[in-house]
This record gives sequence, C-alpha cells and structure tokens, in this order.
Amino acid sequence: MRVAVNFLPEQSRIDAGKWFWVYHIRIENGSDQPIRLLTRHWRITDGRGMINFVDGEGVVGEQPSLAPGAAHDYVSGCPLGTPHGSMEGHYTMQRADGSLIDVAIPHFPLAAPATAN
Repeated sequence: MRVAVNFLPEQSRIDAGKWFWVYHIRIENGSDQPIRLLTRHWRITDGRGMINFVDGEGVVGEQPSLAPGAAHDYVSGCPLGTPHGSMEGHYTMQRADGSLIDVAIPHFPLAAPATAN
C-alpha cells in the first residue's frame, strides 16, 4: 500500500480554522487469490489529540475487487480544525473463499506549511 498526502490551501479556510488535505492511496493485492475491499476504518487525530473514527463501506463509493497482482488507486480528502494531525486505520477485505482479513493503513501525518500571521 502506498499513500501520498498534499495540503490544499485553496480548499482550506485558515482564517476560519479549517485545513484540508487530499490523499492518494494505492492498494495492491500481493496475494495469490482475488480480494474485495468491503469496508474502511479510519482513526483521524487532530493537533489537539482529538480522535475521530470514520467507518464505512468501500472507498469513495466503490468496493473494488482486485485480482492477484492488481492494484486500485483512489483519492479522497480530510478536513481538520488544526493545521496538523494524522490518519491511520485498516480496510476489511474479503477473500474468494469468503474469509475476511484486515489490511493495515499505515500512520501518515497531515501537516500544513507554516503560514505568516
């Protein structure tokens, strides 16, 4: 799995205490059988240590199936009320035999560049 994060100043309202990031995730199936992404489970922490859990079906409205060796890319966003925070979590995937596995989403920082006041 690969994650790339970008702060979007044009989507942020820093004067109103709102910062926004976009993240691009690539999920790769390194197993020898097909898998399907069923649900996502995020733990989003802001700069004050406040934690928000986000759980839901699929990613950006999709529950992609990945053949062995295949990958799925998607882009989503995260607003925060602080200029720094982090995200981490896991996806619940279903194997072809119906069994479920959790795939970790590694911790990644959300950090806005310093701004002059």
